[in-house]
Amino acid sequence: MTLASAVGATISFKHFSLPLLRLRQHKPHLLSLPTSTAALLTRRRAWTAGDRDGVVKSLRFRSSAAALTGGALVHDAGATAVVMAGAYGLVLTFDVLTQRNLMEQSLSRKLVHILSGLLFMACWPIFSTSTEARYFACLVPLANCLRLVTHGLSLATDEGLIKSVTREGKPEELLRGPLYYVLVLIVCVLVFWRDSPTGVISLAMMCGGDGIADIIGRRFGAIKIPYNEKKSWAGSISMFIFGFLISMGMLYYFSAFGYFQLDWLWTTERVALVSFVATFVESLSTTETVDDNISVPLASMVTAFLCFGY
Repeated sequence: MTLASAVGATISFKHFSLPLLRLRQHKPHLLSLPTSTAALLTRRRAWTAGDRDGVVKSLRFRSSAAALTGGALVHDAGATAVVMAGAYGLVLTFDVLTQRNLMEQSLSRKLVHILSGLLFMACWPIFSTSTEARYFACLVPLANCLRLVTHGLSLATDEGLIKSVTREGKPEELLRGPLYYVLVLIVCVLVFWRDSPTGVISLAMMCGGDGIADIIGRRFGAIKIPYNEKKSWAGSISMFIFGFLISMGMLYYFSAFGYFQLDWLWTTERVALVSFVATFVESLSTTETVDDNISVPLASMVTAFLCFGY
């Protein structure tokens, strides 16, 4: 071989080898591609099958989630209808008893005060676990709120309702204590709901403790509290005892459903403190604006929140 031919071979080698080296350095994935058409088609089918399975699984998940959401909405709508019918039936029952003079107006008013809130709270577990459940439950006191406003403004007349929930039988009374009562129910549902001891205790003190205190105080309240002649020792003591017992009972009720878990010795001490504070606030003088249906649950909420933190 001559020198010229050797140089030409070297140049030719370099000419064709340099691009190959660049290809190895910068595009290594091109070298790993399958060389046969059959292999390419096999991989293509595998990738397509994998994508198809992923899409199917995604669609199944979405359809299952939609079915669960739709089922929860139907469930909560049904629960709302049942609870609303029960609330209306409870008030109607006491309306009839009052109209037929089978029960005193003051006793009827307080029994509605005690039972309507506690039974409503006891119905919370029948709603679903969805995030929208509390809003469905809120429709029950909201409907009652609209009813009170309608009759309180004399836009409609319902003598049975007025007699069963007011002190003096005046329509405008519906816009004070009874309206504050249902507004507190709405707040406890929207803000606290069933997984918060604070909301449960607040309603128990307002419905059970305050309601029973009035009944006992009217019958056995001869000995008055020194700083408020309108309140009696019998009423305050009964509020503390029954407020404490009802609060503990409702806490145990909701804990049995698994909404929260409590240390019961620790809880007993805190509930006793909340009951004492609520009882003291209830024994103070109140005005027509700030009545027991505002002061008692508000004091209970603040104290319970400081004790339980939620």
